[in-house]
Amino acid sequence: MTRYVHTNIIAKDYENMIRFYKEVLGCQSIGEQRNLQGDWLDKLTGIPNAHIVGEHLVMPGYDKDHPTLEIFSYNQMNGEMEHRINAYGIAHLAFEVDDVEETLKKVLANGGSTVGELVHADYEDGRKATFVYATDIEGNILELQSWT
Repeated sequence: MTRYVHTNIIAKDYENMIRFYKEVLGCQSIGEQRNLQGDWLDKLTGIPNAHIVGEHLVMPGYDKDHPTLEIFSYNQMNGEMEHRINAYGIAHLAFEVDDVEETLKKVLANGGSTVGELVHADYEDGRKATFVYATDIEGNILELQSWT
């Protein structure tokens, strides 16, 4: 059996990131807070004396346990990551929302920003979509979408 479980974001400030994802995108706490350290974690991460704190939040629209967004901070953080929509690796997290414009307003009011412009697209099968790329408060790219 294979089952998708979570996506992890390493945050500079995990508490503010958790607040953002709860308030803006409707992720919910499920009682899976973490304060991890020890030999097993050092071996797993390859980082001596690693210490991780954070929480798992269930993604909106799913049951009470999975999939989750795991937002952690390490006691030792390295480098600066520049997020670009066309960079290698995971490019964005996508959320289907009722109203892209209203959700974008919430993103901006809570410290996020835009990447490009809000667009409307007509598909050959008659469906219509609204999209925008935005960022959370630490620059991770979000796609907001709605369909009719």
